[in-house]
Amino acid sequence: MRWIRPLTARAEEPAERVGGKAHGLAVLHRLGLPVPAGFVVTTEACRAFLRAGHFPDGLDDELATAVTDLEAATGRHFGGSRAPLVVSVRSGASLSMPGMMDTILNLGLTTEATAALAAETGDSRFAQSSRQRFLAGFAAAITGDQPIPDDANRQLELAVQTVFSSWDTPRARTYRELHDIPHHLGTAVIVQTMVFGNRDDHSGTGVAFSRDPNTGANVPFGEVLCGHLGEDVVSGRSLTRPLRELADREPPVWAGLLDALNRVEGHYRDACYVEFTFQAGELWILQVRPGRFVGAAAVRVATDLADDRVIERHEALLRISPQHLRHVRTPRIAPTGKADILARGLGACPGVAVGRVVTTADRAVRMAMDGPVILVRPETSPHDMRGMAAAAGIVTARGGPAGHAAVVARAMGKPAVVGITDLTVADTSASAGGRTIGEGTPITIDGTSGEVALGRPGIITTTADTHLRRLLEWADDVSGDTSEREETERLSAAHAALRHQ
Repeated sequence: MRWIRPLTARAEEPAERVGGKAHGLAVLHRLGLPVPAGFVVTTEACRAFLRAGHFPDGLDDELATAVTDLEAATGRHFGGSRAPLVVSVRSGASLSMPGMMDTILNLGLTTEATAALAAETGDSRFAQSSRQRFLAGFAAAITGDQPIPDDANRQLELAVQTVFSSWDTPRARTYRELHDIPHHLGTAVIVQTMVFGNRDDHSGTGVAFSRDPNTGANVPFGEVLCGHLGEDVVSGRSLTRPLRELADREPPVWAGLLDALNRVEGHYRDACYVEFTFQAGELWILQVRPGRFVGAAAVRVATDLADDRVIERHEALLRISPQHLRHVRTPRIAPTGKADILARGLGACPGVAVGRVVTTADRAVRMAMDGPVILVRPETSPHDMRGMAAAAGIVTARGGPAGHAAVVARAMGKPAVVGITDLTVADTSASAGGRTIGEGTPITIDGTSGEVALGRPGIITTTADTHLRRLLEWADDVSGDTSEREETERLSAAHAALRHQ
């Protein structure tokens, strides 16, 4: 059995074998978009590793061959004393599990390779900081407190083992249980040439949706962070900037990104999401997947695509499940001026949640047994998964619409407010706007407006918009029913009729 596959347009493999991320990278290759060279270790290798506790026979040799091929493709040398090859090692399960498994960046920066990178770039500070980031990140991920070898090939073997092992961490198991993902699937591991978003003033990283995930509007949406690597955006630890600022700062990168979004949306015939990095003004796409919008955003995208004749009306109807409609008529804090607004941030997942403040994941689990809680954190991480699952809503001081808290909240359908810049979170209290509230204080959060209010202000529910009305008219045309039944019944009737056509 072959355990490794190339990341190219020619390597069309099912996501069950190479993972959703690698499958998307093959799509990017096929569309002619810039993707860092690399290879993928399959989910089958992961399952074999987890069963036996060691690499399956032949994987060591395949890794060595794959590295040699990568050196030939890039003209660089892994762990070498000139033109060093530096790679990222990322997980990539068949079903998305954002932030739940380990990532190792800057791998291959041995002592010798770091000196070579400094000589090549003329920037010893950049080379040394890249090595320190690798050592710190690897040390945090590695199991069993093993020393990090100063040999690039041994680093790679250990990194692949570490990512395989992270499939079975408590946070990953919790996430799979919440989303009904089978535990036996395992994860693929993607090894790619590093693109340094922290290289210089014309480098950076970001995430982009082809359409607004909150409303479904046909405008690019996302965030960008100059002088940083991708994990700084998705972790939510750093203050990001709106994606549109890239247009003025790096026009060629912006133009390339718009082209990429158009191409991948054309391929998927749906809103899409990409992660990207640019180094010295050159754009690279690192990940792509369908946008997976919910609620009103999903309804608008489906109807707009049908209007543009990208999809047929019957497909638009089938894309919107009755469960989507639970999130279409979104509750909001009433704009009466009577709400005691404590803070304002960025709405990351629509809806309103009311609950008592709690500032740690463990206490969120305990306190939620006695009623709804709102988890308030500086930022969230995979270690907060149990608390996020237990909470009715999530608030963070840092992070943007594509950070960890926002992505996980949308996946769980929980209202979230992120990026409250003046929010300070202590062990049992939180402060914002010059006021401090203790744990247990009731608050209300609005995941659309980004408002956080004390107590229980008035709540209103928005009426159905024109996109929903049109979708339901299409449903009535299909089902032959124009009565005033509940929207979910009308859509269910349309689904049933379409399945029998």
